[in-house]
Amino acid sequence: MRIAILAHEKFPDRAKTALGLLRYSDDEVVAVLDRDNAGSRVGDFVGDVQDAPIVASMADAPDCDALVVGIAPIGGGFEESWRDDVRTALRNGCDLVAGLHYFLADDGEFADLAAANGCDIWDVREPPADLTVAEGVAGEVDAEVVCTVGTDCSVGKMTATMELCEAAREAGHDAAVIPTGQTGIMIENWGVPVDRVVSDFTAGAVESMILEKGDEHDYLFVEGQGSIVHPAYSAVTCGILHGAQPDSLVLCHEAGREAVHGYESFPLQPVETYVDLYEGLAAPVRETGVVAGALNTVGLDDDDAVRDAVDEFADALDAPATDLVRFGADDVLEAIL
Repeated sequence: MRIAILAHEKFPDRAKTALGLLRYSDDEVVAVLDRDNAGSRVGDFVGDVQDAPIVASMADAPDCDALVVGIAPIGGGFEESWRDDVRTALRNGCDLVAGLHYFLADDGEFADLAAANGCDIWDVREPPADLTVAEGVAGEVDAEVVCTVGTDCSVGKMTATMELCEAAREAGHDAAVIPTGQTGIMIENWGVPVDRVVSDFTAGAVESMILEKGDEHDYLFVEGQGSIVHPAYSAVTCGILHGAQPDSLVLCHEAGREAVHGYESFPLQPVETYVDLYEGLAAPVRETGVVAGALNTVGLDDDDAVRDAVDEFADALDAPATDLVRFGADDVLEAIL
C-alpha cells in the first residue's frame, strides 16, 4: 500500500509513529506532510529509514492509498490545522488511519466524506468490545515472553521491541510482536491499544494477546508503554507487566534525558531504581528480571560519547546493553535467549 504520513511541525523528533512506519512498515511511504520542512526529504533528517519527499500539504502529495496521522499530542487530541489535509485525502479517495484518542470516524464531516468517496477510517486506538479482566494465566504459554519497559515514555520501547523480534527471526527463531500501542498496531496490523482500555481490563487485554499467540511461537516480544513512575501513564505500564507475566525484561532509556517528557518537574530516577521497581512489582505475579538494556542515543552524534553512554548504562544495569539501531541486537538478544 502507498501511504502519506501527516507529521506537521513534529518531524522527526516528535513524530514517533511516523518514524516507526518509515522504519518498520511494509507499506511504501510516498510523502511526509510537515509544513515546517516542506521541500526537503526524510533522508535529510533520518538516514536509516525509508526516504520520501516532505511536502506542505496533502494537496502536494503523490497519489496514494491512505493518509496516516503519524503524530499524537499528549492526550491524543485532533488539531484543527490538520483538517484540510484530512479533507483532501478523503476527497481523493484515500483511506484514513489514525492513532488518536479522538476518533476520526466519529467526526461528522470526515464520516460523510468517507461515505461519499468509498473510504475506510481506521481509528487504531479503538479497543475491541469483548475485553475482560485477566485470569493470571499468561505465564502458562509455551513461548518465552519478553517485555520492553522504560524509564519514561518515548524512549524507544516500540523500536526495541521491533528490533529484537527482527533479530530473533534472523537468528532462526520463531518470534512475534505483541503490539500494545498505535504504532505497533499499524505496523503489525493487529493488537490492542492498551492506553484506551478500561483500567480493570488492561491486564486482561494483554493476557488475551499472549494466549492468542503464545503456543504458535517460541518468543513473544511485548511492546511496553509508559513508565512505572510516570505521573500520568504508570497504570498502563503496570497492566502490561502483570498481564503479560514476562519471563524477562529489557529496560529502555534515552541517553541524556533527565526529566519526564512533558512533565519536566519530575526528574528521572537512577537506572538501578527502575530495575528494582520493575522486578519488585512483577514478582508477586511472576518472578522476572531485567536481563538487558536498550539505550536510545539519537541525541548523541559523537561515536565516543555514544560508546561511553552505552557502557555507563550497562554498568548501571549490571547487564548487557546497546543501542539496537546503531549497533545491532546481538548482545541483548544473547542475554534474552
